[in-house]
Amino acid sequence: MADASSADAGSDLSAAPAVDAPAIETHELRKQFGRIVALAGLTMTVRPGEVFGFLGPNGAGKTTAVKLLLGLSRPSAGTGRVLGAPIGAVSARRRIGYLPELFRYQGWMTAREVLAFHCELAHLPRSSWETEIREAVELVGLAERSSGRVETFSKGMQQRLGLAVALLGRPDLVVLDEPTSALDPIGRQDVRRIIGSMRDRGATVFLNSHLLTEVERVCDRVAIVDRGRVVAELSMAELLAEKGVRLRVAGLSGARAIAGRYGPTRLDGEWLVVDAIADGQVPTLVAELVAAGGAVHAVVPARHSLEERFLSLLGAAPEAAPEGVEPEAAQAGPTVEPEAAPEGVEPEARR
Repeated sequence: MADASSADAGSDLSAAPAVDAPAIETHELRKQFGRIVALAGLTMTVRPGEVFGFLGPNGAGKTTAVKLLLGLSRPSAGTGRVLGAPIGAVSARRRIGYLPELFRYQGWMTAREVLAFHCELAHLPRSSWETEIREAVELVGLAERSSGRVETFSKGMQQRLGLAVALLGRPDLVVLDEPTSALDPIGRQDVRRIIGSMRDRGATVFLNSHLLTEVERVCDRVAIVDRGRVVAELSMAELLAEKGVRLRVAGLSGARAIAGRYGPTRLDGEWLVVDAIADGQVPTLVAELVAAGGAVHAVVPARHSLEERFLSLLGAAPEAAPEGVEPEAAQAGPTVEPEAAPEGVEPEARR
């Protein structure tokens, strides 16, 4: 059975959180719709002040997990805490900013009116609205268009407006679902800058994205989830520090066996890849291959990418959501850039 306080989205029974309490903590969090299991048992910890990537293939349960963390859906079992309070508690929801993947604002409203409306929904003091709106539009690059109507905005500009809404009230936790969707390279760079500024002021950022190269650039750690469970939590610093070497060797059938003495090996087309080899051992390996009769045509330093690790853990991502997964949880594949959908619903305001 679900934790009673977790299930009650309107409750606020938590004591003040410890200073070093995790920003997000879940244990065997499960969501089931009748016989359909959308989330099998999510266990993870997000540290305060970090940028945390939440990744997974189609139908992995990411959307369901986000809904549970935001109190938009109740868990079937398991427990979870957000900002030190049971998931769904009002005290936590007031400190969360949220950018959903699918959203739409009324076209007849101006950007400033949209932001003022959400200031009111978030119960921000009216005396702070002007400052909040000015800082938000400046940060997302909409200052010159803040008086423009939403219906005149491009998809990228609407995405920036969604970001501005998520930043109102300086939330302690910001949940971003595909924040670079519909943005050009300059816009993506701006989003990275915005995420960096949130981290600099101590906010925790929970980032759900399929653009793994973007995740590599901004995240401190990532969780890879498959079929509703975390299969790996990775530190990006440690992952990107892992080095290897790629070699093109001809005329030596035993090249892989020789290279295997220096580190784990794998074949990538015509390349022989040696992982976790020390830099100082590369010349020794090349000399040994040549001495054994091999012709070494190329030696290229290599490092692991997040995409390589993602695929090694999960294999090829399925094209469709697997049986037994909530249909709305299915999302675009990890290596395909999604387009922003023009249709959607108004994001839940912080209350």
